[in-house]
Amino acid sequence: MTVSVTDILFPFIGGLGLFLFGLHFMSDGLQAAAGDRMRRILEKGTRNPVRGVLTGTLVTALIQSSSATTVLTVGLVNAQLLTLRQAIGVIMGANIGTTLTAFLIGFNLQDYALPIIGLGALIYLFAKKKNIQVIGQSLLGFGVLFFGLTLMGSGMKPLKDLPFFIDLMTSIDDNSIIGVTIGMFFTFLVQSSSATIGVLQQLAYQGAITYHQAVPILFGDNIGTTITALLAGLGASVAAKRTALSHFIFNLLGTIIFLPLFLMGFFEKFIVLVTNYFFILLPGFTGTWDTLNIKLQLAQTHAVFNISNTLVQLPMVAVLAFIVTVLIPEKTDIYDDPYRPKYIDRRLLKNPSVALAQAKREALRMGYMAYEAFTNAIDYFHNNHEAAFKKADALEKAINRMEREITDYVVLASQKQLSEEESNHAYIILQSLNDIERIGDHCSNIIEQADYAKQYQVNFSGEAHEELEKIIGVTTNTLLLTYRALEKTDKSVARQVLTHEELIDELQATYRKAHIRRLNEGKCNGNNGAVFLDLLVNLERIGDHCRNIAGYVLEEA
Repeated sequence: MTVSVTDILFPFIGGLGLFLFGLHFMSDGLQAAAGDRMRRILEKGTRNPVRGVLTGTLVTALIQSSSATTVLTVGLVNAQLLTLRQAIGVIMGANIGTTLTAFLIGFNLQDYALPIIGLGALIYLFAKKKNIQVIGQSLLGFGVLFFGLTLMGSGMKPLKDLPFFIDLMTSIDDNSIIGVTIGMFFTFLVQSSSATIGVLQQLAYQGAITYHQAVPILFGDNIGTTITALLAGLGASVAAKRTALSHFIFNLLGTIIFLPLFLMGFFEKFIVLVTNYFFILLPGFTGTWDTLNIKLQLAQTHAVFNISNTLVQLPMVAVLAFIVTVLIPEKTDIYDDPYRPKYIDRRLLKNPSVALAQAKREALRMGYMAYEAFTNAIDYFHNNHEAAFKKADALEKAINRMEREITDYVVLASQKQLSEEESNHAYIILQSLNDIERIGDHCSNIIEQADYAKQYQVNFSGEAHEELEKIIGVTTNTLLLTYRALEKTDKSVARQVLTHEELIDELQATYRKAHIRRLNEGKCNGNNGAVFLDLLVNLERIGDHCRNIAGYVLEEA
């Protein structure tokens, strides 16, 4: 029987496209369901490399995408929330967690693909609540994934009879490096090791490729998937580049260690041993290596390889960190700017919950910059140090830049489909940014008043000094309470802010009257009065913006 190229190519391309779409759609749904919990798990569960491995395995198994886990890890390293050693542990775990996809493919769920698609579509299209909708999205993606596998399988079936393909696979028997290269190149093209391993499993299931030909390609797939992390590291900080490179070196070393052992027969015997005497203990597992279909045998090989590779290299995390540190040395660049955005990273925008959590963290950092600008402005008002003036200028520019960049970031995150809670979260961040920026403006006004006071040699009476110290102290405490309320979404602290703001208003009104009295008594002149009253106004306005932020917190809570 003659087989045309289109009989092979069209089902394969269409099936691969559906597989990739289903995989990404399912992963996006699972990430949306996990929300910001992924980031919190990664940050808190990585205190040492062993915990990092467990955490990386868990997160990747939950969201079914090692690429998403590694990109998120690179983003967190770039934001200085994870160290290089912690990140290496997470990446090792991500390699283990992604093996779950191969097991799912090995269970031959293609027969159930259409009902899963139908159920997922109904939930996705008609569910009103976002948390239910993302479950439908995950199911729909899961079903499309298996439907794509079915199409790919029908397209690849004739390959086993084509002389060109037979010769190519036979060449792998003679030179396993060819198989590794094929796996690397194909995974680089599709940017998904799960997809290339799925194709490999289908080829083996159709009889187009043997187990021993498939394993070198499998090793190549593991190297090819690191391209995603390497691309994610481009344009990032030195630490993020090192993280991405460590992923590549880890998987490359794994192939260098275990491919020769496989070719000599040792690693295959170990996999069979593990299957027969360890996995048999797991609930629901029956049979032995010989009773598994070849797709499950490849899934088992993938899992044992990644677990073994992790166990071998885990004690050498410090060595791996040292190697990438030598290969990518420190250098002075934009990442040394202390006022640059630190937590927001475009790599995290794929998950709006994570992106918004990082934006809030950055907004808080901007808030503490405004607090620093306030204390610096008060110091300059009292002492007129040149260093304080220069610092004020740098802080003002940094606050303005931060507002622009965080606002743009939140807008980009909001272009994704957000839940009602996430939309409210984005609104509160944007509103708070505006108030924080205005606090920075009032600090600049205080600097200007200090210059005016210096130029006209303004001196306050003892009574006026005491009044200023009192209202400045209340304003300082109000700022700190405001940022604490915003950070924790704490209603009780937010109410304290409102109380403090009312006190600032009362003090401003009282001190204004007292100052007018001093003017009438001749204790102060016009220049003194202008500076004193303008200073009161700026302090009162700072209190107003604190009140606004506290109001957003009370709404959100």
